Amino acid sequence: MSKKSDFLKYVLSCLLSTTLAVTSNSLQVEAKSIPREKILLSENYGRLRNQGQLRTYYIYTPKSYNPKHAMSLVLVFHGDRGSGNSIAQVTRFSNLAEAFGFIAVYPNGLDHQWSFTGHLRKKIDDISFVAALIEHLQRIRNINSHKIYATGFSQGGILTQALACKLPNKIAAFASVAGSLTARLVPSCHPSLTVSIMMINGTKDLSVDYYGDRISQKEALVSIPETANFWRRHDQCTSSSQFQKLTGTKSNNRLRVKTLRYSGCRNSSEVLQLAVVNGGHFWPGGASSDTKLNQLNIQLGLNASRAIWSFFQRHSLSSLIKGKNR
Repeated sequence: MSKKSDFLKYVLSCLLSTTLAVTSNSLQVEAKSIPREKILLSENYGRLRNQGQLRTYYIYTPKSYNPKHAMSLVLVFHGDRGSGNSIAQVTRFSNLAEAFGFIAVYPNGLDHQWSFTGHLRKKIDDISFVAALIEHLQRIRNINSHKIYATGFSQGGILTQALACKLPNKIAAFASVAGSLTARLVPSCHPSLTVSIMMINGTKDLSVDYYGDRISQKEALVSIPETANFWRRHDQCTSSSQFQKLTGTKSNNRLRVKTLRYSGCRNSSEVLQLAVVNGGHFWPGGASSDTKLNQLNIQLGLNASRAIWSFFQRHSLSSLIKGKNR
């Protein structure tokens, strides 16, 4: 069986859903400076100045880190009113970082929010901040520049989509959870490279509507199917395959996950869309203070973070750059 088939089989077994939602609690984070000359292992905090603002982030460096060997980097963006610390707790990417040997970084948005256009909150542009953060992290850690990845939840997922438009030359693959493209961004979204992107969305998400927002809204979102088609067209994918999985639970709920994978894309890029039928606004398999949700996730064997990391491992910026230069 091919690696692609194994991956799809794994995704289908992991990504089941529910209408329940996980809400990240906003936690105040006291940032600590990280001297460039000293590498601190395990969990810590960092800061940098960008666009006249002090920006902070939560970083996890696995014990296997060796400054002589470059490691992959995963950026994880919190949702509205969340924080780097809270999304770290929900997604548990730090556990994966320790197990698989990569660095996980959880940036903090100003006032617990993200700005995509530079028109909000003192005209701060978080796309530029992320670019500066990557350069900052490359100075304090030995990071494989061809294996930098971005994922995010809700507003952080919307930021992830914006990063796919604006920073494809720095980030090798993207994964948005409960996120989409903003209608305002689409006309100017012309990435210079192909984009490998994974999308996980609930069809009954009340915060990020699966079928899109009214265009009159201030930051209207494109529908999820239309967003996937946007990336399919950009990557010039030639084929698609769709899968379904039905699952019964002890509560007699029948959950269905539609998985649509676009392949035959330029430069081995890939577009993977997971529609969680009847799913709400949450991070599948995330940690929660809701006991019932935790029990249901255990019962379903759900782990979106693992599926995202598996997707990331399939992609490297080096192949995209080589393809462009052919």
